[in-house]
Amino acid sequence: MTPAGLLTVIDMQHVFADPASPWAVPRFAGAAAGVRRLLRSFGDRVVFTRFVAPREPTGAWRAYYERWPFARQPPNAPLWRLVDEFAPLARDVLDAPTFGKWTARLAARTAHEGRLVLAGVSTDRCVLSTALAAADAGTEVLVVADACAGADDASHAEALHVMDLYGPLVRVTTIAELLRTG
Repeated sequence: MTPAGLLTVIDMQHVFADPASPWAVPRFAGAAAGVRRLLRSFGDRVVFTRFVAPREPTGAWRAYYERWPFARQPPNAPLWRLVDEFAPLARDVLDAPTFGKWTARLAARTAHEGRLVLAGVSTDRCVLSTALAAADAGTEVLVVADACAGADDASHAEALHVMDLYGPLVRVTTIAELLRTG
């Protein structure tokens, strides 16, 4: 069965995949395997996102980048690239200097598809921030738990639990359930 909605693949980038990175997501490979399975079912109804540093951080972001100075690199820096597996498949890429990727552009694209399906990293930051903002906007959100990964297993599980509390606006699902029920 072909699932409804727009698959939004959150931040499958080198900075989160590289085990030597301070922002490495330990189960990145598992999330990537889940994304790979989902891509086959969504065809051209896919948006990839990238977290990128702003040119000049403002507000609380200044302290954030003081803590993580390595990340103060331009959007074309290697750490911000999508991982090699997904880069050639990413026809529609949305960059944002924020954890949440719920932008006007993503909202417009999602409105056309009817619902937002989220996969990627990290569950406890960018996926969570995107899901809650979309839910607040009245969008149906499905978070595919086994196509996501968090900073660690506990944070991943806690974020999924928090998002599940937002039902029915946000629903946590699995790849198998999504592909079976659409």
